[in-house]
Amino acid sequence: MKSTKEDVRFTEAMPSGKPEIVSTLGHGMTVTGNIVCTGAMHVFGKVVGDIHASQLVICEGAKVEGKIVAPDLVVQGEFRGTINGNNVKLQSTAVVDGEIFNKSLTIEQNALFEGVARRLDKPVAAPSASQPPVEAPALAPQVAPELKVVS
Repeated sequence: MKSTKEDVRFTEAMPSGKPEIVSTLGHGMTVTGNIVCTGAMHVFGKVVGDIHASQLVICEGAKVEGKIVAPDLVVQGEFRGTINGNNVKLQSTAVVDGEIFNKSLTIEQNALFEGVARRLDKPVAAPSASQPPVEAPALAPQVAPELKVVS
């Protein structure tokens, strides 16, 4: 029987009616820094930093450490940090350590979750194309995020 874990499809279509483009961070790739994605994103590699996406899948074998803001989130791999999402689903292969702020949380059997889950009062918004980039705190030195590709 073929596993459909990596074939996650979200039910909402793009508002423009155009076919949805999924941004992918591949196996063996490591990103250190913040990511903003106005559409869907699948992570197969490693991210150390914050991710703000409309729809996010942390695929089996992937590792993410930081803060996630995404209206729709599916975790199949490993995550450590804070999640803010409307619909958060931890699939059976997920390993999550941290806080989950959500409107709806689903945890499948055999998923590992260590931390705290709290309900959100107001929904999380998707990033928009006109949104300014995420800035570092004013007191921190302004250093551009580093992009590392490891193969």
